Amino acid sequence: MKKVIKWLAIVGGALVVLFIATLLIIPMFVDVQKYKPEIENQVKKATGRSFTIGGELRLSLFPWAGLSISDVRLGNAPGFKEKDMLSVKSFDVRMKLIPLLFRDVQLQRFILEGPRVVLEKNKEGRTNLEGMWKPSEKAGPKASEEKAEGKEESPWELPFKALTVGEFSINNGNFLYLDHATGGKQEITNLSLRVREVSLDQPIRLVFSAMMAGKPLSLEGQLGPLGQELGKGRVPLDFSVKAFKEVEMDVKGSIVDLLWGQQFDLSIRVAAFSPRRLMSAMGQAFPVTTADPQALDRVALRGSVKGNPRSLSISDGALDLDDSKGTFSLKAKDFSKPDLGFDFKLDRIDLDRYLPPPAKEKASGGVKKEEPRKTDYGPLRKMALDGGIQIGSLTIKNAKVQDLHVKVLGKNGVFNLDPVTARLYQGNLSTKASVDVTGDIPKTSVNLDVKGVQAGPMVRDLLQKDIIEGVAEAETVIAMKGDEADMIKKSLSGKGQILFQDGAIKGVDLAGMVRNVKTAFGAAKDAEKPRTDFSELKAPYSITDGLVSTTQTSLVSPFLRVLAAGKANLVNETLDFRVEPKFVGTMKGQGDAVERAGIAVPVLVSGTFSSPSFQPDLKNILEKTLKQGVLPEVQKMIQPGAKDQQTQQPTPADALKGLLKGLAPGQ
Repeated sequence: MKKVIKWLAIVGGALVVLFIATLLIIPMFVDVQKYKPEIENQVKKATGRSFTIGGELRLSLFPWAGLSISDVRLGNAPGFKEKDMLSVKSFDVRMKLIPLLFRDVQLQRFILEGPRVVLEKNKEGRTNLEGMWKPSEKAGPKASEEKAEGKEESPWELPFKALTVGEFSINNGNFLYLDHATGGKQEITNLSLRVREVSLDQPIRLVFSAMMAGKPLSLEGQLGPLGQELGKGRVPLDFSVKAFKEVEMDVKGSIVDLLWGQQFDLSIRVAAFSPRRLMSAMGQAFPVTTADPQALDRVALRGSVKGNPRSLSISDGALDLDDSKGTFSLKAKDFSKPDLGFDFKLDRIDLDRYLPPPAKEKASGGVKKEEPRKTDYGPLRKMALDGGIQIGSLTIKNAKVQDLHVKVLGKNGVFNLDPVTARLYQGNLSTKASVDVTGDIPKTSVNLDVKGVQAGPMVRDLLQKDIIEGVAEAETVIAMKGDEADMIKKSLSGKGQILFQDGAIKGVDLAGMVRNVKTAFGAAKDAEKPRTDFSELKAPYSITDGLVSTTQTSLVSPFLRVLAAGKANLVNETLDFRVEPKFVGTMKGQGDAVERAGIAVPVLVSGTFSSPSFQPDLKNILEKTLKQGVLPEVQKMIQPGAKDQQTQQPTPADALKGLLKGLAPGQ
């Protein structure tokens, strides 16, 4: 028995020695170089691109099975600038053979040195990747059938039981992107990837670094353990990303069923950074121009992100934007037809800082007006939306709004804002709105209700003009079509009413106009700024295709009653109104301490929104006088030489007399 064992040991040892000797001798006597043309030909046939191995092939089988190649080049597609799409200076891989018999992969080293990848897009929009890999004709129909039947691939087990990697690295890599249509160019250099402590039952350490636009990019952290069933189960991860010395981001969490379910549960934190400095570090111009050049200078973000390829949710979201702080949550599913739900709260924001600066006026002579681009509302018709917005303090167009609440609901191209509420200059605003984009031209309707708003401060903030005072109320229902200003103004229709109480119209002395023709219409100037005080100003109106009409606008004050009727054209911004005054007993009204005398003269308002003009309606006065007989006041005023007894200055009679003469034939 001992002899049998002895001979078996000798035979076995001899076989092992013979096997090792064979592994050592084979590379010495087998010319692997003769296989280079065959390898090059097979790669060329598979990719449709030229392929060359400039250096020697080196093969070793013991103690490590190894393969080394150098100067590998894969040619670019015809018609592109760069000669090679892919090139590698050297590639070296070594692993143990005997453990492979027991499904134990022991990789000593995997080193890729100097890889260079070029991605190009030509002026027609084609890339050099197109047409590179030809799909298998046999596999195609089968895969299509399985996809049509809704079959999913089942997790597969690894072909090995254990995996260890001593060294895995990619060194001195380079990635170049060229866009010949726009002239754009992006290059990543000094690309390096090192993976340490690789095994299936231990976390894998990963270190990535590169340079972009002369600034560093880095990613460092760990992934795993991966487990024996690759792609199945929970895989923890913890990474830190740094970019351009400006951005730092931490990502922690896990991925479940990496290759199939792809569910993730992550916590993301982006430290405060400046988007403006980031774009500058990348060598790029900032993509937007804001009225405030200091806006968008600080952003910070954090939140918990969960989801899979079919849905996404963000909870505990927090956003810092310059001086504003907010919280948010988001749910999204069915990305081909997005179904979105969100809740966003912000403490304060001045939107004027983020709007584009006022456009500079350009000479219109000889300049052809560009046709507005047609907006594609197709994506909005597919979207479902359910969200809420709350803003504690909002500034827009210099107007200040507090406690803004907006509820948004939308589906099948119809979006409703119901309700929209806010506090506005000591009053309240309530609005309902609807936007319909089911057709090519959007349709919008708005119901507006305003109560108790201080009109003076609001108008001063909005228009930068001090033209009115009082407590304002408004009710309006309007509808419009279009998505650009001219179309909206032409289609605007609706009705409503504006009411001002206990206020004044500033810059216009209506009482002076209707009492004293000469003084009010430019012959003399008062020392004080003109104004018209009132206890109530009511303006009911209707709008038809951009034309605003009113027949019952009225002003009531202790000394004056005024009725106004006319039209305002929103399209060409012109005015056409007639103001009919009627005096009452008292000569002093709210805030009015000036003694007034004379007859009431109707006023015609014309001109444009930006430059209105006011003229006395003397023709109407003359017609009434001729029809009803000369009034005593007129008889007195047309007496020649009439003068004010106190000031000894010509009275308004002189002015009226001259104007009446001017109406005579031939004058």
